Amino acid sequence: MRAVGTILFLVVLATAVATFARRWRIPAPSLLVLAGLGVALIPGTPALHVPPHTIALVVLPPLLYASAEELSLRDLKQVWRPVTVLAFGLVLASAAAVGAIVMAITPLPASMAFVLGAVLASTDPVAVTALGRRLSLPGRVQVLVQAESLFNDATSLVLFKVAVGIAVASSTVHWPMAVGQFALLAGGGTAVGAVTAGLVALIRRRTTDPVLDTVIALVTPYAAYVLAESAHTSGVTAVVVAGVLLGRSGHRLSDARIRLQVHAVYAVVVFLLESVVFSIVGLELPALVRDLPADTGKWPLQAAVIAVALLGIRILWMLPLAAVARPRRDGPSWRTAAVVTWAGTRGVMPLAAALSIPLVADSGHPLPGRELVLVLTTAVVVLTLVVQGLTLGPVVNRSGLALEPEHTAKEELHARDALTRAALDHLDQLTDLETVPEATLTRMQRNLSARLDDESGGPPADSADAAYRDLRHEIIAVQNTELRRLYDDHEISDTTRRRLQTDLDREDSALGER
Repeated sequence: MRAVGTILFLVVLATAVATFARRWRIPAPSLLVLAGLGVALIPGTPALHVPPHTIALVVLPPLLYASAEELSLRDLKQVWRPVTVLAFGLVLASAAAVGAIVMAITPLPASMAFVLGAVLASTDPVAVTALGRRLSLPGRVQVLVQAESLFNDATSLVLFKVAVGIAVASSTVHWPMAVGQFALLAGGGTAVGAVTAGLVALIRRRTTDPVLDTVIALVTPYAAYVLAESAHTSGVTAVVVAGVLLGRSGHRLSDARIRLQVHAVYAVVVFLLESVVFSIVGLELPALVRDLPADTGKWPLQAAVIAVALLGIRILWMLPLAAVARPRRDGPSWRTAAVVTWAGTRGVMPLAAALSIPLVADSGHPLPGRELVLVLTTAVVVLTLVVQGLTLGPVVNRSGLALEPEHTAKEELHARDALTRAALDHLDQLTDLETVPEATLTRMQRNLSARLDDESGGPPADSADAAYRDLRHEIIAVQNTELRRLYDDHEISDTTRRRLQTDLDREDSALGER
Protein backbone atom coordinates (compact mmCIF):
# COMPACT_ATOMS: atom_id res chain seq x y z
CA MET A 1 0.00 0.00 0.00
CA ARG A 2 2.87 2.35 0.78
CA ALA A 3 4.43 1.71 -2.65
CA VAL A 4 1.13 2.52 -4.37
CA GLY A 5 0.84 5.74 -2.37
CA THR A 6 4.39 6.72 -3.33
CA ILE A 7 3.70 6.15 -7.03
CA LEU A 8 0.46 8.18 -6.88
CA PHE A 9 2.31 11.00 -5.09
CA LEU A 10 5.01 10.97 -7.79
CA VAL A 11 2.38 11.15 -10.52
CA VAL A 12 0.71 14.17 -8.87
CA LEU A 13 4.09 15.83 -8.23
CA ALA A 14 5.25 15.20 -11.78
CA THR A 15 2.04 16.57 -13.30
CA ALA A 16 2.27 19.77 -11.25
CA VAL A 17 5.97 20.25 -11.99
CA ALA A 18 5.53 19.56 -15.72
CA THR A 19 2.73 22.14 -15.85
CA PHE A 20 4.92 24.82 -14.28
CA ALA A 21 7.89 23.78 -16.43
CA ARG A 22 5.87 24.37 -19.58
CA ARG A 23 4.64 27.73 -18.32
CA TRP A 24 8.14 28.86 -17.29
CA ARG A 25 9.71 27.34 -20.45
CA ILE A 26 12.09 25.23 -18.33
CA PRO A 27 13.01 21.65 -19.31
CA ALA A 28 10.69 19.37 -17.34
CA PRO A 29 13.33 16.65 -16.65
CA SER A 30 15.64 19.14 -14.94
CA LEU A 31 12.84 20.61 -12.83
CA LEU A 32 11.51 17.13 -11.93
CA VAL A 33 14.94 16.07 -10.66
CA LEU A 34 15.18 19.18 -8.51
CA ALA A 35 11.63 18.64 -7.20
CA GLY A 36 12.40 15.03 -6.30
CA LEU A 37 15.60 16.07 -4.56
CA GLY A 38 13.76 18.77 -2.63
CA VAL A 39 11.07 16.35 -1.45
CA ALA A 40 13.71 13.79 -0.40
CA LEU A 41 15.42 16.40 1.80
CA ILE A 42 12.23 17.16 3.76
CA PRO A 43 12.55 15.65 7.26
CA GLY A 44 10.41 12.56 7.65
CA THR A 45 10.31 11.66 3.95
CA PRO A 46 10.60 7.84 3.71
CA ALA A 47 13.66 6.49 1.92
CA LEU A 48 13.00 5.35 -1.63
CA HIS A 49 14.69 2.17 -2.82
CA VAL A 50 13.84 0.97 -6.32
CA PRO A 51 14.42 -2.80 -6.69
CA PRO A 52 17.07 -3.80 -9.24
CA HIS A 53 15.72 -4.43 -12.76
CA THR A 54 12.41 -2.62 -12.04
CA ILE A 55 13.27 0.47 -14.07
CA ALA A 56 15.08 -1.56 -16.73
CA LEU A 57 12.11 -3.89 -17.24
CA VAL A 58 9.07 -1.69 -16.57
CA VAL A 59 10.07 1.85 -17.53
CA LEU A 60 12.81 1.74 -20.14
CA PRO A 61 11.29 -0.35 -22.98
CA PRO A 62 8.32 1.96 -23.77
CA LEU A 63 10.43 5.13 -23.37
CA LEU A 64 13.19 3.80 -25.64
CA TYR A 65 10.61 2.59 -28.14
CA ALA A 66 8.85 5.97 -28.22
CA SER A 67 12.18 7.75 -28.81
CA ALA A 68 13.16 5.30 -31.55
CA GLU A 69 9.79 5.66 -33.31
CA GLU A 70 10.26 9.44 -33.45
CA LEU A 71 13.59 9.01 -35.22
CA SER A 72 13.54 10.09 -38.85
CA LEU A 73 15.13 7.29 -40.87
CA ARG A 74 15.55 9.64 -43.83
CA ASP A 75 17.61 12.08 -41.77
CA LEU A 76 19.41 9.21 -40.04
CA LYS A 77 20.84 8.13 -43.39
CA GLN A 78 22.44 11.58 -43.69
CA VAL A 79 24.17 11.47 -40.30
CA TRP A 80 25.00 7.79 -39.89
CA ARG A 81 28.76 8.40 -40.12
CA PRO A 82 29.05 10.85 -37.18
CA VAL A 83 26.45 8.80 -35.28
CA THR A 84 28.59 5.67 -35.72
CA VAL A 85 31.73 7.50 -34.60
CA LEU A 86 29.96 8.84 -31.52
CA ALA A 87 27.97 5.71 -30.68
CA PHE A 88 31.02 3.44 -30.73
CA GLY A 89 34.22 5.46 -30.53
CA LEU A 90 33.09 8.05 -27.99
CA VAL A 91 31.41 5.43 -25.78
CA LEU A 92 34.53 3.28 -25.63
CA ALA A 93 36.77 6.31 -25.07
CA SER A 94 34.48 7.66 -22.32
CA ALA A 95 34.27 4.29 -20.56
CA ALA A 96 38.05 3.86 -20.60
CA ALA A 97 38.78 7.43 -19.48
CA VAL A 98 36.17 7.44 -16.69
CA GLY A 99 37.36 4.03 -15.51
CA ALA A 100 40.93 5.31 -15.24
CA ILE A 101 39.87 8.51 -13.45
CA VAL A 102 37.65 6.59 -11.02
CA MET A 103 40.52 4.25 -10.15
CA ALA A 104 42.68 7.29 -9.37
CA ILE A 105 40.22 9.29 -7.24
CA THR A 106 38.03 6.64 -5.55
CA PRO A 107 38.64 3.47 -3.55
CA LEU A 108 36.75 1.37 -6.13
CA PRO A 109 38.54 -1.71 -7.48
CA ALA A 110 39.46 -1.79 -11.17
CA SER A 111 36.54 -4.03 -12.14
CA MET A 112 33.94 -1.75 -10.52
CA ALA A 113 35.66 1.35 -11.92
CA PHE A 114 35.22 -0.16 -15.38
CA VAL A 115 31.54 -0.87 -14.56
CA LEU A 116 31.02 2.79 -13.59
CA GLY A 117 32.78 3.91 -16.77
CA ALA A 118 30.46 1.75 -18.88
CA VAL A 119 27.39 3.01 -17.00
CA LEU A 120 28.22 6.69 -17.58
CA ALA A 121 29.68 6.34 -21.08
CA SER A 122 26.48 7.10 -22.96
CA THR A 123 24.01 9.94 -23.13
CA ASP A 124 20.38 9.24 -22.35
CA PRO A 125 17.70 9.07 -25.11
CA VAL A 126 14.84 9.64 -22.68
CA ALA A 127 16.37 12.85 -21.32
CA VAL A 128 17.60 14.02 -24.73
CA THR A 129 14.21 13.44 -26.37
CA ALA A 130 12.38 15.14 -23.51
CA LEU A 131 14.75 18.13 -23.59
CA GLY A 132 14.75 18.29 -27.39
CA ARG A 133 10.97 18.54 -27.78
CA ARG A 134 11.07 22.21 -26.77
CA LEU A 135 14.00 23.14 -29.06
CA SER A 136 13.51 24.16 -32.69
CA LEU A 137 16.56 22.43 -34.11
CA PRO A 138 17.02 21.64 -37.81
CA GLY A 139 16.00 18.09 -38.63
CA ARG A 140 19.55 16.85 -39.27
CA VAL A 141 20.88 18.19 -35.98
CA GLN A 142 17.90 16.90 -33.99
CA VAL A 143 18.32 13.43 -35.51
CA LEU A 144 22.07 13.50 -34.85
CA VAL A 145 21.49 14.21 -31.15
CA GLN A 146 18.64 11.73 -30.81
CA ALA A 147 20.22 8.92 -32.84
CA GLU A 148 23.50 9.21 -30.98
CA SER A 149 21.72 8.93 -27.65
CA LEU A 150 19.77 5.87 -28.80
CA PHE A 151 22.60 3.92 -30.37
CA ASN A 152 25.29 4.80 -27.87
CA ASP A 153 22.97 3.53 -25.15
CA ALA A 154 22.87 0.18 -26.87
CA THR A 155 26.68 0.19 -27.12
CA SER A 156 27.13 1.31 -23.51
CA LEU A 157 24.76 -1.27 -22.05
CA VAL A 158 26.37 -4.07 -24.03
CA LEU A 159 29.72 -2.88 -22.67
CA PHE A 160 28.14 -2.69 -19.21
CA LYS A 161 27.05 -6.33 -19.37
CA VAL A 162 30.60 -7.36 -20.23
CA ALA A 163 31.99 -5.25 -17.35
CA VAL A 164 29.48 -6.63 -14.81
CA GLY A 165 30.27 -10.17 -15.86
CA ILE A 166 33.94 -9.53 -15.16
CA ALA A 167 33.22 -7.82 -11.82
CA VAL A 168 30.87 -10.56 -10.61
CA ALA A 169 33.25 -13.32 -11.62
CA SER A 170 36.15 -11.43 -9.97
CA SER A 171 38.32 -12.27 -12.95
CA THR A 172 40.69 -10.32 -15.14
CA VAL A 173 39.64 -8.95 -18.50
CA HIS A 174 40.00 -11.49 -21.30
CA TRP A 175 39.76 -9.17 -24.28
CA PRO A 176 39.03 -11.69 -27.11
CA MET A 177 36.20 -13.14 -25.04
CA ALA A 178 34.92 -9.65 -24.13
CA VAL A 179 34.91 -8.59 -27.81
CA GLY A 180 33.09 -11.78 -28.77
CA GLN A 181 30.48 -11.23 -26.05
CA PHE A 182 30.07 -7.63 -27.17
CA ALA A 183 29.43 -8.72 -30.78
CA LEU A 184 27.01 -11.46 -29.66
CA LEU A 185 24.97 -9.11 -27.48
CA ALA A 186 24.77 -6.33 -30.08
CA GLY A 187 24.23 -8.59 -33.09
CA GLY A 188 21.72 -10.78 -31.30
CA GLY A 189 19.77 -7.75 -30.06
CA THR A 190 19.63 -6.34 -33.59
CA ALA A 191 18.33 -9.64 -34.96
CA VAL A 192 15.68 -10.01 -32.25
CA GLY A 193 14.54 -6.41 -32.78
CA ALA A 194 14.24 -6.90 -36.55
CA VAL A 195 12.30 -10.16 -36.17
CA THR A 196 9.98 -8.60 -33.57
CA ALA A 197 9.31 -5.63 -35.85
CA GLY A 198 8.50 -7.95 -38.75
CA LEU A 199 6.07 -10.05 -36.70
CA VAL A 200 4.35 -6.99 -35.23
CA ALA A 201 4.00 -5.45 -38.70
CA LEU A 202 2.31 -8.62 -39.98
CA ILE A 203 -0.13 -8.62 -37.05
CA ARG A 204 -0.95 -4.91 -37.20
CA ARG A 205 -1.69 -5.06 -40.94
CA ARG A 206 -4.47 -7.55 -40.15
CA THR A 207 -5.85 -5.68 -37.14
CA THR A 208 -8.80 -3.31 -37.46
CA ASP A 209 -9.74 -3.02 -33.78
CA PRO A 210 -8.32 0.20 -32.26
CA VAL A 211 -8.20 -1.27 -28.76
CA LEU A 212 -6.32 -4.38 -29.90
CA ASP A 213 -3.92 -2.31 -32.00
CA THR A 214 -3.22 -0.05 -29.02
CA VAL A 215 -2.49 -3.06 -26.82
CA ILE A 216 -0.13 -4.46 -29.47
CA ALA A 217 1.70 -1.11 -29.65
CA LEU A 218 2.11 -1.05 -25.85
CA VAL A 219 3.26 -4.66 -25.67
CA THR A 220 5.75 -4.45 -28.56
CA PRO A 221 8.68 -2.84 -26.67
CA TYR A 222 8.27 -5.25 -23.76
CA ALA A 223 8.15 -8.21 -26.15
CA ALA A 224 11.33 -7.12 -27.92
CA TYR A 225 13.12 -6.52 -24.61
CA VAL A 226 12.05 -9.76 -22.91
CA LEU A 227 12.74 -11.91 -25.99
CA ALA A 228 16.22 -10.43 -26.39
CA GLU A 229 17.08 -10.78 -22.71
CA SER A 230 15.77 -14.37 -22.70
CA ALA A 231 18.07 -15.10 -25.63
CA HIS A 232 20.98 -13.57 -23.62
CA THR A 233 21.36 -10.67 -26.04
CA SER A 234 20.84 -6.92 -25.63
CA GLY A 235 17.24 -5.99 -24.85
CA VAL A 236 17.95 -2.28 -25.33
CA THR A 237 19.33 -2.88 -28.82
CA ALA A 238 16.28 -4.97 -29.70
CA VAL A 239 13.86 -2.26 -28.54
CA VAL A 240 15.71 0.49 -30.45
CA VAL A 241 15.85 -1.53 -33.68
CA ALA A 242 12.18 -2.51 -33.44
CA GLY A 243 11.17 1.10 -32.75
CA VAL A 244 13.13 2.53 -35.70
CA LEU A 245 11.77 -0.07 -38.14
CA LEU A 246 8.15 0.19 -37.01
CA GLY A 247 8.30 3.98 -36.82
CA ARG A 248 9.28 4.06 -40.48
CA SER A 249 6.31 1.94 -41.58
CA GLY A 250 3.75 2.99 -38.95
CA HIS A 251 1.57 4.97 -41.38
CA ARG A 252 1.10 1.85 -43.54
CA LEU A 253 0.15 -0.52 -40.71
CA SER A 254 -3.13 1.06 -39.58
CA ASP A 255 -5.79 3.56 -40.54
CA ALA A 256 -6.23 7.12 -39.28
CA ARG A 257 -8.60 6.24 -36.44
CA ILE A 258 -6.23 3.64 -34.99
CA ARG A 259 -3.15 5.86 -35.39
CA LEU A 260 -4.80 8.69 -33.47
CA GLN A 261 -5.80 6.43 -30.60
CA VAL A 262 -2.39 4.75 -30.38
CA HIS A 263 -0.59 8.10 -30.37
CA ALA A 264 -2.91 9.51 -27.71
CA VAL A 265 -2.49 6.53 -25.39
CA TYR A 266 1.27 6.39 -25.92
CA ALA A 267 1.61 10.11 -25.21
CA VAL A 268 -0.04 9.62 -21.81
CA VAL A 269 2.08 6.56 -20.99
CA VAL A 270 5.33 8.29 -21.98
CA PHE A 271 4.45 11.41 -19.99
CA LEU A 272 3.69 9.43 -16.84
CA LEU A 273 6.78 7.20 -17.09
CA GLU A 274 9.13 10.08 -17.89
CA SER A 275 7.74 12.22 -15.09
CA VAL A 276 7.89 9.51 -12.45
CA VAL A 277 11.33 8.25 -13.38
CA PHE A 278 12.97 11.70 -13.35
CA SER A 279 11.40 12.36 -9.96
CA ILE A 280 12.83 9.05 -8.72
CA VAL A 281 16.33 10.18 -9.78
CA GLY A 282 16.12 13.11 -7.37
CA LEU A 283 14.35 11.19 -4.61
CA GLU A 284 16.87 8.35 -4.53
CA LEU A 285 20.07 10.34 -4.07
CA PRO A 286 19.72 11.18 -0.33
CA ALA A 287 18.72 7.59 0.49
CA LEU A 288 21.70 6.21 -1.41
CA VAL A 289 24.06 8.63 0.34
CA ARG A 290 22.87 7.43 3.75
CA ASP A 291 23.77 3.85 2.79
CA LEU A 292 27.37 4.73 1.89
CA PRO A 293 30.26 3.32 3.94
CA ALA A 294 31.99 5.74 6.29
CA ASP A 295 35.15 6.12 4.16
CA THR A 296 33.38 7.55 1.08
CA GLY A 297 32.68 11.10 2.23
CA LYS A 298 34.37 12.68 -0.79
CA TRP A 299 31.67 11.49 -3.22
CA PRO A 300 30.38 15.03 -4.10
CA LEU A 301 33.83 16.10 -5.29
CA GLN A 302 34.35 12.78 -7.06
CA ALA A 303 31.01 13.11 -8.86
CA ALA A 304 31.86 16.65 -9.94
CA VAL A 305 35.24 15.51 -11.30
CA ILE A 306 33.61 12.67 -13.24
CA ALA A 307 30.92 14.98 -14.69
CA VAL A 308 33.54 17.50 -15.81
CA ALA A 309 35.68 14.70 -17.25
CA LEU A 310 32.73 13.34 -19.27
CA LEU A 311 32.07 16.78 -20.72
CA GLY A 312 35.78 17.32 -21.43
CA ILE A 313 36.10 13.97 -23.20
CA ARG A 314 33.03 14.81 -25.26
CA ILE A 315 34.49 18.18 -26.26
CA LEU A 316 37.84 16.65 -27.20
CA TRP A 317 36.07 14.01 -29.28
CA MET A 318 33.79 16.51 -31.03
CA LEU A 319 36.52 19.00 -31.99
CA PRO A 320 38.25 16.83 -34.62
CA LEU A 321 34.89 15.51 -35.77
CA ALA A 322 33.70 19.08 -36.33
CA ALA A 323 36.95 20.03 -38.06
CA VAL A 324 36.65 17.33 -40.71
CA ALA A 325 32.87 17.64 -41.11
CA ARG A 326 31.73 19.40 -44.25
CA PRO A 327 29.74 22.55 -43.48
CA ARG A 328 26.04 22.25 -44.20
CA ARG A 329 23.22 24.66 -44.88
CA ASP A 330 22.24 24.70 -41.20
CA GLY A 331 25.45 26.42 -40.18
CA PRO A 332 29.15 25.85 -39.56
CA SER A 333 30.08 22.47 -38.16
CA TRP A 334 31.41 23.93 -34.88
CA ARG A 335 27.94 25.21 -34.03
CA THR A 336 26.47 21.77 -34.52
CA ALA A 337 29.32 20.32 -32.46
CA ALA A 338 28.61 22.74 -29.60
CA VAL A 339 24.93 21.78 -29.47
CA VAL A 340 25.62 18.05 -29.77
CA THR A 341 28.27 18.31 -27.03
CA TRP A 342 26.03 20.17 -24.58
CA ALA A 343 23.06 17.89 -25.31
CA GLY A 344 25.00 14.92 -23.91
CA THR A 345 23.09 14.68 -20.64
CA ARG A 346 22.94 11.50 -18.59
CA GLY A 347 19.57 10.30 -17.33
CA VAL A 348 17.41 7.25 -16.81
CA MET A 349 19.55 4.74 -18.69
CA PRO A 350 22.67 5.03 -16.50
CA LEU A 351 20.52 4.90 -13.37
CA ALA A 352 18.70 1.79 -14.59
CA ALA A 353 22.00 0.13 -15.44
CA ALA A 354 23.52 0.97 -12.05
CA LEU A 355 20.45 -0.33 -10.21
CA SER A 356 20.73 -3.64 -12.07
CA ILE A 357 24.25 -4.32 -10.74
CA PRO A 358 24.05 -7.62 -8.78
CA LEU A 359 24.18 -7.44 -5.00
CA VAL A 360 26.68 -10.28 -4.62
CA ALA A 361 29.55 -11.74 -6.59
CA ASP A 362 29.80 -15.36 -7.72
CA SER A 363 31.75 -16.09 -4.54
CA GLY A 364 28.68 -15.18 -2.46
CA HIS A 365 30.28 -12.07 -0.94
CA PRO A 366 28.72 -8.59 -1.39
CA LEU A 367 29.93 -6.89 -4.54
CA PRO A 368 32.52 -4.32 -3.37
CA GLY A 369 31.77 -0.67 -4.11
CA ARG A 370 28.20 -1.16 -5.39
CA GLU A 371 26.81 1.57 -3.10
CA LEU A 372 29.42 4.09 -4.22
CA VAL A 373 28.77 3.28 -7.90
CA LEU A 374 25.06 3.97 -7.37
CA VAL A 375 25.71 7.28 -5.58
CA LEU A 376 28.23 8.52 -8.14
CA THR A 377 25.96 7.51 -11.03
CA THR A 378 22.94 9.29 -9.53
CA ALA A 379 24.97 12.38 -8.64
CA VAL A 380 26.42 12.67 -12.16
CA VAL A 381 22.93 12.21 -13.64
CA VAL A 382 21.55 14.98 -11.41
CA LEU A 383 24.45 17.32 -12.25
CA THR A 384 24.14 16.87 -16.02
CA LEU A 385 20.34 17.09 -16.05
CA VAL A 386 20.32 20.25 -13.97
CA VAL A 387 23.37 22.09 -15.34
CA GLN A 388 23.26 21.07 -19.00
CA GLY A 389 19.48 20.67 -19.11
CA LEU A 390 18.75 24.16 -17.81
CA THR A 391 21.34 25.79 -20.10
CA LEU A 392 20.77 23.77 -23.29
CA GLY A 393 18.16 26.24 -24.57
CA PRO A 394 20.49 29.27 -24.33
CA VAL A 395 23.29 27.26 -25.96
CA VAL A 396 21.02 26.41 -28.90
CA ASN A 397 19.89 30.01 -29.21
CA ARG A 398 23.45 31.36 -29.14
CA SER A 399 24.54 28.80 -31.74
CA GLY A 400 22.15 30.28 -34.28
CA LEU A 401 20.85 26.83 -35.24
CA ALA A 402 17.37 27.22 -33.79
CA LEU A 403 14.73 27.56 -36.47
CA GLU A 404 12.65 30.71 -36.30
CA PRO A 405 8.89 30.22 -35.86
CA GLU A 406 8.39 32.01 -39.18
CA HIS A 407 10.51 29.38 -40.94
CA THR A 408 8.44 26.52 -39.56
CA ALA A 409 5.16 28.29 -40.33
CA LYS A 410 6.25 29.05 -43.90
CA GLU A 411 7.28 25.43 -44.48
CA GLU A 412 3.97 24.15 -43.13
CA LEU A 413 1.96 26.61 -45.24
CA HIS A 414 3.88 25.56 -48.36
CA ALA A 415 3.18 21.91 -47.60
CA ARG A 416 -0.55 22.53 -47.01
CA ASP A 417 -0.77 24.36 -50.34
CA ALA A 418 0.97 21.45 -52.07
CA LEU A 419 -1.48 18.97 -50.54
CA THR A 420 -4.46 21.08 -51.63
CA ARG A 421 -3.15 21.44 -55.19
CA ALA A 422 -2.57 17.68 -55.40
CA ALA A 423 -6.19 17.18 -54.34
CA LEU A 424 -7.46 19.66 -56.94
CA ASP A 425 -5.42 17.95 -59.67
CA HIS A 426 -7.00 14.64 -58.69
CA LEU A 427 -10.47 16.21 -58.89
CA ASP A 428 -9.68 17.46 -62.40
CA GLN A 429 -8.90 13.88 -63.42
CA LEU A 430 -12.16 12.66 -61.88
CA THR A 431 -14.05 15.36 -63.78
CA ASP A 432 -12.66 14.04 -67.05
CA LEU A 433 -13.59 10.46 -66.09
CA GLU A 434 -17.13 11.47 -65.01
CA THR A 435 -17.17 8.80 -62.28
CA VAL A 436 -18.37 11.13 -59.49
CA PRO A 437 -21.54 13.25 -59.48
CA GLU A 438 -20.80 16.73 -60.80
CA ALA A 439 -22.45 18.44 -57.82
CA THR A 440 -20.20 16.55 -55.40
CA LEU A 441 -17.09 17.41 -57.42
CA THR A 442 -18.05 21.09 -57.55
CA ARG A 443 -18.66 21.17 -53.84
CA MET A 444 -15.30 19.57 -53.08
CA GLN A 445 -13.45 21.89 -55.47
CA ARG A 446 -15.09 24.90 -53.82
CA ASN A 447 -14.01 23.75 -50.35
CA LEU A 448 -10.45 22.97 -51.43
CA SER A 449 -10.11 26.26 -53.32
CA ALA A 450 -11.23 28.09 -50.19
CA ARG A 451 -8.43 26.30 -48.35
CA LEU A 452 -5.82 27.87 -50.61
CA ASP A 453 -7.08 31.28 -49.48
CA ASP A 454 -7.28 30.25 -45.81
CA GLU A 455 -3.87 30.55 -44.11
CA SER A 456 -5.06 28.50 -41.14
CA GLY A 457 -5.38 25.41 -43.31
CA GLY A 458 -8.32 24.13 -41.29
CA PRO A 459 -10.57 21.33 -42.50
CA PRO A 460 -13.65 22.12 -44.62
CA ALA A 461 -17.15 22.01 -43.22
CA ASP A 462 -18.53 18.55 -42.44
CA SER A 463 -21.06 16.94 -44.73
CA ALA A 464 -23.40 14.04 -44.15
CA ASP A 465 -23.57 13.29 -47.88
CA ALA A 466 -22.28 9.72 -48.41
CA ALA A 467 -20.88 10.54 -51.86
CA TYR A 468 -19.08 13.57 -50.46
CA ARG A 469 -17.61 11.53 -47.59
CA ASP A 470 -16.35 8.83 -49.94
CA LEU A 471 -14.77 11.44 -52.18
CA ARG A 472 -13.15 13.16 -49.20
CA HIS A 473 -11.68 9.82 -48.05
CA GLU A 474 -10.22 9.40 -51.52
CA ILE A 475 -8.82 12.94 -51.52
CA ILE A 476 -7.18 12.37 -48.13
CA ALA A 477 -5.49 9.25 -49.51
CA VAL A 478 -4.14 11.34 -52.40
CA GLN A 479 -2.92 13.98 -49.93
CA ASN A 480 -1.20 11.31 -47.83
CA THR A 481 0.67 10.17 -50.93
CA GLU A 482 1.67 13.76 -51.72
CA LEU A 483 2.77 14.29 -48.10
CA ARG A 484 5.11 11.29 -48.30
CA ARG A 485 6.49 12.62 -51.62
CA LEU A 486 7.23 16.02 -50.07
CA TYR A 487 9.05 14.32 -47.22
CA ASP A 488 10.99 11.87 -49.41
CA ASP A 489 12.06 14.75 -51.68
CA HIS A 490 13.38 16.70 -48.64
CA GLU A 491 10.91 19.54 -49.17
CA ILE A 492 9.60 19.34 -45.59
CA SER A 493 11.01 18.28 -42.24
CA ASP A 494 9.94 15.25 -40.25
CA THR A 495 8.28 17.54 -37.69
CA THR A 496 6.10 19.14 -40.36
CA ARG A 497 5.30 15.73 -41.84
CA ARG A 498 4.11 14.41 -38.49
CA ARG A 499 2.01 17.48 -37.77
CA LEU A 500 0.26 17.37 -41.18
CA GLN A 501 -0.17 13.59 -40.95
CA THR A 502 -1.98 14.06 -37.65
CA ASP A 503 -4.26 16.72 -39.18
CA LEU A 504 -5.13 14.42 -42.08
CA ASP A 505 -5.77 11.55 -39.69
CA ARG A 506 -8.11 13.69 -37.59
CA GLU A 507 -10.07 14.77 -40.62
CA ASP A 508 -10.24 11.23 -42.00
CA SER A 509 -11.40 9.89 -38.64
CA ALA A 510 -14.04 12.63 -38.25
CA LEU A 511 -15.60 11.64 -41.58
CA GLY A 512 -16.36 8.16 -40.23
CA GLU A 513 -15.90 4.81 -41.95
CA ARG A 514 -16.66 4.38 -45.60
